[in-house]
Amino acid sequence: MKTTVIGFGAGSPAIRSATRTGLLSMFLGIFALLSALPVQAAQGVTGDTIRVAGVMDLEGRSRGLGLGMKRGIEAAFAGQSVRGYRIEYVTLDDSYTPEKTIEATRSLLDREVFAFVGNVGTPTAKVALPLLAERGVPAVGFFTGAGLLRPGVGDVVNFRASYVQETAEVINKAIDAGVPVTGICAYVQNDAYGMAGVEGIRQALSGRPGTRNIIEALNRIIDMEGDDPPRNGIGPVGVYQRNTFVSRDGYDSLKAWEAGNGVRCQVVVSVGTYNSIARFVGYSRYRGDDWIVSAVSFTGADDFRKALADLQVHDRVVMTQVVPPLDSDLPIVAQARRALGDDFGYVTLEGYIVGQMFLAALEQVEGPMTRENFLRAVRGKVLDVGGLSLDFRRDNQGSDLVVSTYLDGGEYRAMTSGDWRRLIAAGR
Repeated sequence: MKTTVIGFGAGSPAIRSATRTGLLSMFLGIFALLSALPVQAAQGVTGDTIRVAGVMDLEGRSRGLGLGMKRGIEAAFAGQSVRGYRIEYVTLDDSYTPEKTIEATRSLLDREVFAFVGNVGTPTAKVALPLLAERGVPAVGFFTGAGLLRPGVGDVVNFRASYVQETAEVINKAIDAGVPVTGICAYVQNDAYGMAGVEGIRQALSGRPGTRNIIEALNRIIDMEGDDPPRNGIGPVGVYQRNTFVSRDGYDSLKAWEAGNGVRCQVVVSVGTYNSIARFVGYSRYRGDDWIVSAVSFTGADDFRKALADLQVHDRVVMTQVVPPLDSDLPIVAQARRALGDDFGYVTLEGYIVGQMFLAALEQVEGPMTRENFLRAVRGKVLDVGGLSLDFRRDNQGSDLVVSTYLDGGEYRAMTSGDWRRLIAAGR
């Protein structure tokens, strides 16, 4: 076979044309890069640093949650770089108080940050999201399962399962194990966080026989507006005011529901923070009620366990988790265990996963490191985070994982249907 080689001299028209084309492309590329720099700087990307922020309770009564998320995220970011950028994580305390959240959020926005990562709480997220949306700043991996972030105001990227999914897991398993619908009650924080849990209860009970009166009462409770409205004494729900530990009014609300309807609460689905829910469990035991009390993941498993131990409560407590079991062999869990050491737990693991999710998304960014390109790297995609698959193809929530655990001998253990039946039988 004869091969023909066609050569071009350096001075040929083709070479001169190709050279001009190549130089033009190079200059256009440089111009595009230089043009992007002011945009990136305004979005918290300067030099070799991407600045991100978080607002959480670091000093208040729920500080265990904020400190846990902060430690987990910082452990994920430590020593890491993405495409030559290191991550600077700046946090401010809001003591789980919306008024302080607004002040802290505005302060951080004025410092030009790329995204807010790992904020803690529902009432605090409720006031932060509109502020972020005004500035086009993404909200990533907030520690709340509330519906107001699904999809949410502005650009929201959730890691965790919702409170609706968590409460449904408990209620469905309890009913399957023999608890009547009239035996499902609730004790919740009297704000958007608590109402997100009540909404989950309403959805889980809707369509089941014998729930008409219950659903009507739940509707009245959910529809009430204002700051700390009088929701006690209406339905199978007791409420407490955020950042307080007084349990009596909520407890009395449940006892009034039992007496007025001739029913008995068997499972009390709680939605609150660790100290407040622990005090409620301790108070109800003191008053002679051996209810099974469940708690959602936001309650804070490790701090909740310690608070219960201080009150001599060691059993009949169920808790849903939205992260893999702590003894899982998934690489992400092993990495978190090594990185966190003695701080390794359910909340810090969630913070670590959120941090790694953020890094994984940054790795997928195409083009300049801008918020718009970051969001394109997430939306409609599946991210692998240490063997944990986060699917954003259908919505803005990566994980639907919910694991039921129960307190046994001071440790949380994964629940089976047999464990549910045993707990229920022991309370009869």
